[in-house]
Amino acid sequence: MPELPADLDETVRRALAEDVGPGDVTTESVIPPGVDAIGVFVAKASGVVAGLPVARRAFDLLGDVRWTGHVADGTRVDPGVEVAEVAGPAGTVLTGERVALNFLTHLSGVATATREFVDVCAGTDSAILCTRKTLPGLRALERYAVEAGGGVLHRAGLYDAVLIKDNHVRVAGGVPEAIRRARANTKLSIEVEVDTLEQLHGALDAGADRILLDNPGAELVKRAVDAVDGRVPLEVSGGMTVDTVREIAALGPLLISVGRITHSAPALDISLDVT
Repeated sequence: MPELPADLDETVRRALAEDVGPGDVTTESVIPPGVDAIGVFVAKASGVVAGLPVARRAFDLLGDVRWTGHVADGTRVDPGVEVAEVAGPAGTVLTGERVALNFLTHLSGVATATREFVDVCAGTDSAILCTRKTLPGLRALERYAVEAGGGVLHRAGLYDAVLIKDNHVRVAGGVPEAIRRARANTKLSIEVEVDTLEQLHGALDAGADRILLDNPGAELVKRAVDAVDGRVPLEVSGGMTVDTVREIAALGPLLISVGRITHSAPALDISLDVT
């Protein structure tokens, strides 16, 4: 399983502060003290679960509860499956409900979207990657969910790898010059985005460590794979859907980065039934 981010508690505390503020006025005014409750997380749709440890922390940071996980993150579930259970003071269960569900349904949606792409590409030599198109403040958790769904991580941010995009190329004066300048100023891996075979050959000649082919059609991908001939990893990005990605993946080996698995993943329907 992927590792949870080191700042998990900080992220969950921020979400709780946003939702609870100075206090849960509804629960405090309606629920008498000393009442215990059991909440069962139930899948209402088919998908891949991710974020159970995150949901648990939402309750742990509010009070003393008992948590029982029935499945692990990365598990595919069907409607009606009980994925986890939380038990303890009713006030704690009810106050933490929405934050726990917000994390769990969103991250499960990311894992589900990722698994759809991964499954479609099964049997090829290509892999599905995430991108930096993430919700601000949730990137580390969304990357966790991508891994739970079977995807592969791209660079975490602007700091851990060089990715020379088209705007960098324009300002720097071309692909070879952009790579030359990057090589002179950093020891990090250098990837460059190209749109044409001419740019691709320029990237190879300039010593790029990895090449990103932006918004290509299948014919251009074929020619790019032949031109690279395994010398460096070849990535493709832009406009990939579940319906079209298989054709591209079969041309691999390729790294296929898909922004929609994070920026457009619909939440997986999961409810918390409290008694």
